[in-house]
Amino acid sequence: MNPAQAAAATLTPRQGLAYGLLGLPLAFVALPLYVLLPNHYANAFGMPLATLGAVLLGARLFDAITDPLLGRWSDRLFARSLRSALAVGAASAVVLALGLTGLFFPQVTGPQALVLWALVFLLVTTTAFSQLGIAHQAWGARLGGDELQRGRIVAWREGCGLVGVVLASVLPGLFGLPVMVSVFVIALALGWLAWTRAPRPNAVKCNASANAAGKSTASLWHPWRSAPFRRLLAVFMLNGIASAVPATLVLFFVQDRLQATAAQEPLFLGSYFICAALAIPLWLKAVARWGLARTWLAGMLLSFAVFASVVTLGAGDIWPFVAVCALSGAALGADLALPGALLAGVVAQQGDSGQHEGTYFGWWNFATKLNLALAAGLALPLLGALGYSPGTRDAEALRTLALAYAVLPCALKLLAAAALAFFFVRRSPRALVAL
Repeated sequence: MNPAQAAAATLTPRQGLAYGLLGLPLAFVALPLYVLLPNHYANAFGMPLATLGAVLLGARLFDAITDPLLGRWSDRLFARSLRSALAVGAASAVVLALGLTGLFFPQVTGPQALVLWALVFLLVTTTAFSQLGIAHQAWGARLGGDELQRGRIVAWREGCGLVGVVLASVLPGLFGLPVMVSVFVIALALGWLAWTRAPRPNAVKCNASANAAGKSTASLWHPWRSAPFRRLLAVFMLNGIASAVPATLVLFFVQDRLQATAAQEPLFLGSYFICAALAIPLWLKAVARWGLARTWLAGMLLSFAVFASVVTLGAGDIWPFVAVCALSGAALGADLALPGALLAGVVAQQGDSGQHEGTYFGWWNFATKLNLALAAGLALPLLGALGYSPGTRDAEALRTLALAYAVLPCALKLLAAAALAFFFVRRSPRALVAL
């Protein structure tokens, strides 16, 4: 066991928090960007759904395309020194804070100016967000450890992230957008400071990376040479699209299909993410018994079983939807803590530890952003074309909304579960990858 692995194996709660705390503001900002922003621009500024979908699709596709490049850049920063990675992370944090503020408080009026403002600030904000997130993920993967320990490292990051999501979900409704943005900026500063005091990856590995970078810096396409990576990414994308569609449509669903009040919205989102956070330690216990792949499969099946009932809900079904949010949130804990740990294991098995984590996570985040882009860019215009518009009470339009929100994600979730079972669980139930 090398020094980095030894450190990971003895990871204390204080060390885990020092690494994971930056996950709080990173997840915090994800909810405003991907869930609140579409609803905000549609209702507060009257931006048509087709226009909004096009802006989000364009920005997110750009964001997705740049992620592998940012991942490769991250590897170069790590090869230079850990200090370089932290310094660039600090600059990205500043840009991220300014960008989010500008997105929610545009300083222009008029439809065309507003569209241009939203597009520019989305590009700037998401690029800074991606750089910081990829570097943070790569740092955690470089800490090493066995299958269970990799799960713990990711769990600290994602557990803190869920706290951030809960805050982001309740603050706008309770205190308004200015308070939400202010809390985010403070959390971001504290998260970066904690990161500077987190356990360090093995210096030997970093030096090896520097030598590799001096020769070729590894091809941008290096991860695609790995069959286990390609298979894992396919599962991750199917599962991610299944999650991205309802994430994009949830506020439209609760406002129009359920006819919930604004004061009730934090109840749905809060129960969802709180239960996800509470479930993560339970999923880690399951990993110790079943392994990463089987445990993730159990989470997928739980999500399908619970979410399939959503299509039957209608106006006034507030508490049944709270129950759905709580149980599907518990399943979300597996989606958050386990796939990243599986990827870290793939990197280790391919002999790329300490060298190419950034490139792997760059492509991983590319897939995440592509899922979100497809969900926003396709689901919103499609709903508009089928007759749905925010605030409608037309029965047929609301039925279409329910089908898009619930049935399509369930079908995709089943496909993801089948792929995971075939490629990973069936061939080797407790192994990290199936060669």
